[in-house]
Amino acid sequence: MVQPPSPEEEDRKRLTREREELLAERVRLVNRIKGLLFGQGIRDYQPLRRDRWQRLEALATGDGRPLPARLEAELRRTLKRVDVVCGQIEEVERARDTMAAATAPTAALTQLKGIGPETAARLWVEALYRSFANRRQVAAYAGLTPTPWQSGDSDREQGIGKSGNPRLRTTMIELAWLWLRHQPGSALSRWFRERVGDRRGRARMTAIVAVARKLLIALWRYVTQGLLPDGAELKAA
Repeated sequence: MVQPPSPEEEDRKRLTREREELLAERVRLVNRIKGLLFGQGIRDYQPLRRDRWQRLEALATGDGRPLPARLEAELRRTLKRVDVVCGQIEEVERARDTMAAATAPTAALTQLKGIGPETAARLWVEALYRSFANRRQVAAYAGLTPTPWQSGDSDREQGIGKSGNPRLRTTMIELAWLWLRHQPGSALSRWFRERVGDRRGRARMTAIVAVARKLLIALWRYVTQGLLPDGAELKAA
């Protein structure tokens, strides 16, 4: 049965989703600035550095000429938009951190190595605030469950269904890679190394999806039952 979120639960998702949009806008603006300067032979300008305005004043084309007047004016306007977007990202992150500190499950998630405030907030607002009856419902909600295919004597898996929450699924795939790096002694990381070894390609990608599914279930149990994922380490106090 579908369980629609309450207006408050739906509104709570706005912080992480707005940050996602702001980050995409920042990338677009930075790429625009770099593209404009690349056409003038300038390849070492970084629009996100703290001294970006001072460095803009000193820029010259690849052949030593001052920047064309209209190009410089466009760069300044674009850089002002970068300043605005960066300020809004900081504002959203402060609100996110305030929400996370006031929410016990989110605060608990950030105590695990490899999980930062953004990932913890996304996990909570996109999925872990919901009530699930069992681990299959948790995995299915993220679209991380395998899809069987049967025809005659053939019986095989077609990969994950991808019918669940796409933001949650993307977050879990990213977190699975981080988990392997920051939690190498955990049972999940050991399982991945034993299963994959040095292999690359499809086998590795299939295994990381399985890690993402198992990890999501483990984190659900952690926030609902207080069960620490097997072999996981907490951050130092």
